[in-house]
Amino acid sequence: MKPVLFVLVICLSNPFFVVAQQRVVAECAVHFKITVEDLKADKDVLNAIQTSSKTVYIKGNDCRVDLLSPSLNQSIIYEKLNGSAVVLREFGNNKFMTKLSPEKWLAANKQYNEMTISLMDETKIILGYDCKKAIISLKDGTVYTLFYATSITPSVKEFEFPFRDVPGFVLEYQIKESGETIVNYKAVKIFLSPVQASKFDIPTSGFRILN
Repeated sequence: MKPVLFVLVICLSNPFFVVAQQRVVAECAVHFKITVEDLKADKDVLNAIQTSSKTVYIKGNDCRVDLLSPSLNQSIIYEKLNGSAVVLREFGNNKFMTKLSPEKWLAANKQYNEMTISLMDETKIILGYDCKKAIISLKDGTVYTLFYATSITPSVKEFEFPFRDVPGFVLEYQIKESGETIVNYKAVKIFLSPVQASKFDIPTSGFRILN
C-alpha cells in the first residue's frame, strides 16, 4: 500500500480523527429554556419550573452555570485546572456558599460513576448546528435523552458531569427520573463571544459559608 493511501485509511478508520475536526469553544454563553412534563404536578410547581432559566458561561478553563427561578437562584462556578467548584445559593435575602474541593466535587457527582452512554444515529438541527442523539442511563433509573452538536465541543466539560464523555456540545436534553416528571432543557441562544472574567469571581462577602 502506498504511504499516502495508508495514512488516509488510518485517519478514516480512527474515531479520534473525527473528533479532532471539532472546534473547541472556549468563550461562549448559552441560554436554555426549561419546560416540564407532568400532568400530576401542582400547577404552582409547574409554573415555577417553566419560568426558570439556565445559562452556561465558558471562558477558557472556567465555567459558570446559573439556574434562576422564582424561589431560588443557584450558580456553580467550576475551575477545570484543579477540579474544584463553588456553589452559590440565594433564597430571598439569604445567601449561602459551598466550596467543593476536587474530592468533594467528585463525591457530589458519584451517582454518575456507573452511567452508560449510547450514541444514536438520530439527528436534528438546533440553532443551526447538526446534532446527534445520545442516551445516558444511570444506575438509579434516571435517563437523560440528549442532542449534541458534533462540530463544536466546550473547552470545559466536567462542569456538566453526566455530559463529560459526550463527543460534542450538548444543546438539548431531557431528564426523566423514576417518577412521571420529565424536565426539558433546550438551548435557545448561543453567543460565541468573549465572556467577562468577573463572571467567575468568587464573592468575598455577603454569603454564609456552608461545609
